[in-house]
Amino acid sequence: MQTKPITIVGGGLAGLTLGIALQRSGVAVNIFEAGSYPRHRVCGEFISGQGQETLDRLGIQLMEHGARQACTAAFFARDMPMVKFTLPKPAICISRFVLDDLLAREFRRLGGGLHEQQRLQDGAAGPEGLVHATGRRMRAVTGGWRWYGLKVHAEGIEMQADQEVHVTKDGYVGLCRLKNEVNICGLFRSASTVPGLGHEWKQRLCGESGMDLENRLARARFDEQSFCTVAGLDVEPHRIVAADRCELGDALTMIPPVTGNGMSMAFEAAELASHPLFLYSRGDLPWKAAIKQVAESCARRFELRLHWAGWLHKSMFNKHGGRCLRWMLPRFPGLAERAFCHTR
Repeated sequence: MQTKPITIVGGGLAGLTLGIALQRSGVAVNIFEAGSYPRHRVCGEFISGQGQETLDRLGIQLMEHGARQACTAAFFARDMPMVKFTLPKPAICISRFVLDDLLAREFRRLGGGLHEQQRLQDGAAGPEGLVHATGRRMRAVTGGWRWYGLKVHAEGIEMQADQEVHVTKDGYVGLCRLKNEVNICGLFRSASTVPGLGHEWKQRLCGESGMDLENRLARARFDEQSFCTVAGLDVEPHRIVAADRCELGDALTMIPPVTGNGMSMAFEAAELASHPLFLYSRGDLPWKAAIKQVAESCARRFELRLHWAGWLHKSMFNKHGGRCLRWMLPRFPGLAERAFCHTR
């Protein structure tokens, strides 16, 4: 049966995963990616929850490509003792440098057209068969703050859990144990523009003076080739509604990264979108009905996660809410684990 082709703008996790799923269903897909592979991206490099099941169904076995399991997590703050707990389900940690290249090669192996260093105009709607998976929404100021992310790999760091979150006054830094190194990824806010990221990133990632994080990173050996940064992050979750165009991944909405669910949501959204887009390609579903199904499926799957992650993120940066959280976490050991469960 003749099928209509699908064009995807953006070759990140959501775009590549959707392309793989559709190619396996017999749908011809072209992906246009402004960058190239492999490359580093600002990312926690932590796959939790249902995203692993999506990859399993696609036959992508990350453990064969240098991934490792994460079974424990811990929260740190200056005025709070370490809170360590076992993850509800083991997560997978893998470098985006490796993962994106792996997905790109699999998509090409299946016959997909991957056009690197080519940018399509990301317009308001676009023609039928066009999927927008271009990554984050740009927003200069959110709630009076400018948000930006930093990421680098390093060796020589003694970890106290497989995944660590270190809360600072104006951000948080996640440490994730990879195969041979540690991924250090931070989200920060500033009331004004942020100069000096190119040469002050180590200081920002090390947190405030006297923190446990500063002491441990002082002995780290940084892979400066892996350093990358991104600004203009829109960390406020958006309600998912049917629109005039098909959106996936962070183009749809960004979940605050504190509980490490962003990568999983990208994989899951791609899988949810694959069947309606397959029906459209085969001529069994009109385009507008297909993109409505995609939006409604994502809303049902992610609404609760977005609510809880948004609440936790805002509480951490609220003077009284943050103080309350830091008081409660050590006294109620199951609270941190429950927070992870609600965003899965």
